[in-house]
Amino acid sequence: MNGFVHFEAIKKVSNALLSFVVVITYTVVPWAYANTQVSAQQTKEEVVSLDSLTNYQVNNSFMHSSGLPAPEHFAFLKAEGVTHVIDLIPGDRSEEAGLTHALGLHYTNIPVDWQQPTVEHFEQYVLAMAQAKPEEEKVLTHCKLNWRGASFTYLYRITVLGEDETVAKKDLLNIWQPNVTWFTFMGKAISRYNTKHNTSVSMSFLPSVEQDQ
Repeated sequence: MNGFVHFEAIKKVSNALLSFVVVITYTVVPWAYANTQVSAQQTKEEVVSLDSLTNYQVNNSFMHSSGLPAPEHFAFLKAEGVTHVIDLIPGDRSEEAGLTHALGLHYTNIPVDWQQPTVEHFEQYVLAMAQAKPEEEKVLTHCKLNWRGASFTYLYRITVLGEDETVAKKDLLNIWQPNVTWFTFMGKAISRYNTKHNTSVSMSFLPSVEQDQ
């Protein structure tokens, strides 16, 4: 009898545990799935405007710059009037080239090595910028975090456009303070521009300690 009683007690406990597991399965699992769906929806909804674009700046009436856009950002950029995209990231950029072409945007890739930016890169950038009409079109310059982009847009503004260096510098330093490698490159680009055009453009800030991205 004692064995039978013990067996019945164990059986009741087992049934109770089984019922608990069933309840948990039908309540917690759908709840977790629902939360996963909400999270996925929230992730999609994060890209609903240019506010979610990393380090996005409007530099002047026709120049924008940013970090790496998500595919969804390009439609918003086009709605803002962007017609040209200059991508400074090295490597295989065929996906972005396809995305921008599908939207009717003019795409240029200038693969700038983070450790070895060159004056030739900037001169390619100047040529790419010349393909846009400032009075009618807008250009987005982008890289991963807008460190390359902010540097190139700063250089273009103070050299080709002749903007006030202190104004352009404010946008640059809001993104990052160039390290020694980039400060040296920027100085060389300015020096070559000055030589070619008999100008006296100069930078009014010092390099930071080394940074990487």
